[in-house]
Amino acid sequence: MLRHIATLLRTTAKLLALACAIALVAPEGAQAASRIKDIVDVEGVRDNLLVGYGLVVGLNGTGDTLRNAPFTQQSLTAMLERLGVNTRGSQIKTANVAAVMVSANLPPFAPQGTRIDVTVSALGDATNLQGGVLLVTPLMGADGQVYAVAQGSVATGGFSAKGDAASVVRGVPTNGRIANGAIVEREIEFKLAELKTLRLSLRNPDLTTAQRVSSAINTFLGTAAATADNPTTVQLTVPPSYAGNVVNLLTDIEQLRVEPDLPARVVIDESSGVIVMGQDVRVSKVAIAQGNLTISVSETPQVSQPAPFSNTGQTVVVPRTNVNVDETKGRKLALVDGSISLKELVDGLNALGVSPRDMITILQAIKSAGALQAEIEVM
Repeated sequence: MLRHIATLLRTTAKLLALACAIALVAPEGAQAASRIKDIVDVEGVRDNLLVGYGLVVGLNGTGDTLRNAPFTQQSLTAMLERLGVNTRGSQIKTANVAAVMVSANLPPFAPQGTRIDVTVSALGDATNLQGGVLLVTPLMGADGQVYAVAQGSVATGGFSAKGDAASVVRGVPTNGRIANGAIVEREIEFKLAELKTLRLSLRNPDLTTAQRVSSAINTFLGTAAATADNPTTVQLTVPPSYAGNVVNLLTDIEQLRVEPDLPARVVIDESSGVIVMGQDVRVSKVAIAQGNLTISVSETPQVSQPAPFSNTGQTVVVPRTNVNVDETKGRKLALVDGSISLKELVDGLNALGVSPRDMITILQAIKSAGALQAEIEVM
């Protein structure tokens, strides 16, 4: 009975510590806060990229042209020789084979026998991989070791059809996937439970956010185990109570909530006219005027003919040019008050009736004037 009471007290103490950590880190409410799990990565717990070269067979005449893709013919000849078929010196004209690159992501802690998805992409001049079958393809990591083997039917998301005078292509038929198409053959050793220290990497580096993460962890653990080394990394020393049980430590701290803090930034994509502004963007007192000047020139040539039975006149083309100047009216000088919020800034720009393209120019001009208290990033 006493043991159950002690366990209950320890659980209650943990819950109270968690509540205190949330209250201290996010006093404005949990709605604006994010879990530590969603804003950091544990160093060493990551995917590994795999790549391999293989052959897709069984295509309906949409494979590589062997004359234009000599690597496909060499790979096909080598594969047939391994199977006991000698084709050296003979001319192969099949169009049902395509050389492909196979890529996959190896999840962390994936044991042997686990199946993973693979992506198949044509390497030569194949036009469609639909209906093809990938032959056994070793997938290697950056160290040159084979970590998985892929094989299976390729499923494409696009298609192509053509006739004598027209053709239709939808999607990318030269790229496909094989669900659960690779089997893990080698595990990547990483003993997480035996680590003495952990490094938490912020996905969006920021000094304030790193300090808030370390403060939330220290408040929950009741000891100064976490330290913000830089805007990206939080160093965490495993407490004695969690020695040899790092998984439980990560499970407990990843549910803590902190409010991320990001610098004021305006992201502009000039190609599409998209503008994204952070909530901390501020504008000092500035006056803005915007207007458009459009000049249109149109040509309407006319034919001038001489009078009937005239021996001296000639038929000529007389040019007629019309020039119109349209200067948009109603554009007034607008005063933007100092230290306005993001909503007020957007409302003020919309009140001028400007388009997103013009808004990009206005924001860059405000930044050049020194009135935009934010960083502009042009994609």
